[in-house]
Amino acid sequence: MDNHLSTYFSNRKEQWKKRTGKSSWTVFKIMAEFVEGFEKMSEIGPCVSIFGSARTKPGTPNYELATSIAEKLSQAGFGVITGGGPGIMEAGNKGAHQAGGASVGLNIELPFEQSSNEYIDPDKDINFNYFFVRKVMFVKYAQGFVVLPGGFGTLDELFEALTLIQTLKIDRFPVVLVGKDFWSGLIDWIKTVLLEQAGNISPEDLNLFTIVDTADEVVEYITNFYSQHVVKPNF
Repeated sequence: MDNHLSTYFSNRKEQWKKRTGKSSWTVFKIMAEFVEGFEKMSEIGPCVSIFGSARTKPGTPNYELATSIAEKLSQAGFGVITGGGPGIMEAGNKGAHQAGGASVGLNIELPFEQSSNEYIDPDKDINFNYFFVRKVMFVKYAQGFVVLPGGFGTLDELFEALTLIQTLKIDRFPVVLVGKDFWSGLIDWIKTVLLEQAGNISPEDLNLFTIVDTADEVVEYITNFYSQHVVKPNF
């Protein structure tokens, strides 16, 4: 190795040491987020998480559908958990708020797009620095995932839940995709490519979720599931 490369890697190593030297303190920040989240979420009771695009505007069909779903879930005795921001998240909190149900917002600090919406209960507005801590709260305390059209973040939450259920890392809970027109292309790909061509999933994995179009179908699926299962944290 020539002197130039040797000096370069030596400098990079020193920079790495300086940055990782503070990593142990990060553990305490992460622990604090977990402790706060667990303490607050454990007091709320049965909830359903609603996911979807932060870019969905009020008055649009998906916004109004998410509001209706949250209202009906609240009337059925469930609180509603969202990511706390605008769009579908706001709609979910709005529906819960209008129906008098628990309205929970698990907000994440981002450089753009995200701030707490006005429909979150003041004592249930929880802020996180770390996505992975926030995702644990969604999975541990949600008695169901309702997934409306969204982007990368929505897909991330969906597939993490399916993976955890598939691998038996958490107990089975309802995962409901809303909007057959939106989800049908993805589901067709899962069936024809992941299952039939590649064999990367099993046929029974297709039973880990259902697809519906209406708020009533969402509530019916979730309430039917809990007529046969105990309502409890997922791990």
